[in-house]
Amino acid sequence: MKLKDKVAVITGGNSGIGLGIAEEFKRQGASIAICGRDKKTLDVAQMQLGKDALVVQADVACLPNIDHLYKRVTERFDKIDILIVNAGLAIFQPLEQVDEATFDAQVDVNFKGAYFTLQKALPYLNDGASVVLISSVAQSKGIATMSVYSATKAALRSMARTLSADLTPRGIRVNVISPGPIETPIFEKLGIPPEQLDGAKEAFRQMVPLKRFGTIDEVAKATLFLASADSSFIVGEEIQVDGGLVNL
Repeated sequence: MKLKDKVAVITGGNSGIGLGIAEEFKRQGASIAICGRDKKTLDVAQMQLGKDALVVQADVACLPNIDHLYKRVTERFDKIDILIVNAGLAIFQPLEQVDEATFDAQVDVNFKGAYFTLQKALPYLNDGASVVLISSVAQSKGIATMSVYSATKAALRSMARTLSADLTPRGIRVNVISPGPIETPIFEKLGIPPEQLDGAKEAFRQMVPLKRFGTIDEVAKATLFLASADSSFIVGEEIQVDGGLVNL
């Protein structure tokens, strides 16, 4: 029960990695609040997390939605101890195909949304709180078709350093988890034709030194470490949960 009596807010907590983190944090004793854009997956998440979890429909790209999230959180719970900034959008396209709408959509969620999710949380975060930004190893690699996505995730790595410098007077730590290829529903959402999907996934798998995809549980356990007192002397750092993809 590493998070007993803690309040954790997780954006993008309605599916995939975000939901896995929420489930792990609940097992560790935390009170949970999640948000997401999709009502259908939010309803499923509510059933999985139980009635005690607060589930809020909110789009972090829309700043009034972030205000609404924190209003709901503070109505239900006391101050926030843990903030997991996980909401993200991935659209993979060659450079020549990227248009302004595609560019703006990813920047609005992955960078602007993340930045203001943390900024607007400041009045509600306890001193000594832990913030974890969910980035991607794509920000450390040069991967074709991922130019915009990778840049937005690199912004999160930078934010962990600069915003930690802003917040250390309050003892608030900002760190980063950068997953590699993880077995989540995201691959089905990338627009890859079904007949090419297995080949695309195998190509990712072969890039990983461990020759497998990571699991949501492995990402959740690493996030738990940064969210808990186990990492109390770790600030502005990145943990790559990638099977050695970046370093080997």
